[in-house]
Amino acid sequence: MSKSIKSTNAVITIAAVVVIIFGMQAAKVLLVPFLLAIFFALVTVRPMLWLQAHRVPSVLAAITVVFALMLFLATVGSIVGTSIGAFTAALPDYQEQLNSLLQGSVQFVQRFVDDDISLANLMEFVDPGRAMGMAATLLNAMRGVLTNVFLIFFTMVFILLEVSSVQVKALAAFGRGADSFHRASLFLQNLGRYLGIKTAVSIVTGLIVGVMTWAIGLDFPLLWGMLAFLLNYIPTIGSIIAAVPAVMLALIQLGPAEAATTAMGFVGINLVFGNIIEPRLMGFGVGISPLVIFVGLIFWGWVFGPVGMLLSVPLTMTLKLALESDERTQWIAILLGSESDAQHALAIRNQGEESSD
Repeated sequence: MSKSIKSTNAVITIAAVVVIIFGMQAAKVLLVPFLLAIFFALVTVRPMLWLQAHRVPSVLAAITVVFALMLFLATVGSIVGTSIGAFTAALPDYQEQLNSLLQGSVQFVQRFVDDDISLANLMEFVDPGRAMGMAATLLNAMRGVLTNVFLIFFTMVFILLEVSSVQVKALAAFGRGADSFHRASLFLQNLGRYLGIKTAVSIVTGLIVGVMTWAIGLDFPLLWGMLAFLLNYIPTIGSIIAAVPAVMLALIQLGPAEAATTAMGFVGINLVFGNIIEPRLMGFGVGISPLVIFVGLIFWGWVFGPVGMLLSVPLTMTLKLALESDERTQWIAILLGSESDAQHALAIRNQGEESSD
């Protein structure tokens, strides 16, 4: 009887998870602005707390950081919006030139390879302009999301105003000795620090990419800088997605040597920031397996679109924390976590077994 109850509970749990996932996807028009508001709030909460520490009233501090963020986004959006429109208008010509270039390369190779069917049919299966179109699609999607700017920023203001009182409310609700509250507080601190450092590194990365593409002579350097800034939030493949359309445009516009220079520039920037500077600034890992990061990127992108891809790591970290809070789902959190987390959990289990003996 107990086995049948457990199996029934498992089926109900799986069905509930499926319903929740499809519910989030159906409600993404409403949820995405709130996710962006939470993201912006986590990024700007430290400047607001700094202002409050210097005797600035809470309301004025929240409005100040929100206004500064609005001014920054409005300035960047107005500059980059023009580049997006121009790039989208020129995209069909770029795609046609790229297809011609690829077709010429295939014909050149076919001179040395006789009756190679794969080369003859390569143009039917490869669409090199799709990568360039994906860049425009992503930026246009982000611009469409930001049309709910007033909802995003008003929600952000209210979130920031609640920051100073959330600790008191949590202590009153769960008690001072609540271990779950301590873990949640530590998680929010690490998440806010992660997003703050990631944002700073992404801004510098975008600036360097913009200057580099401008120095090489590539069209739309502001666009490539903004794309590098946004996609730096996407782990593992974000930098690759940002580099491919810029390298292709350099190949079309300037030639193979400049395209190779552009590719090496992107590789150098991401090696320095991704493997040296960012890990040292973080001082801690995200605690998620690289495979889970990649799968989470695909999953959250399917649920929430481009915003889900940009926020895939914070969303997966939040899911992992929620799973850790329940003993019945801790094993899933361990599987989602990194190897160091698994070793830590194994050490705790071994200590418990030794003490019981």
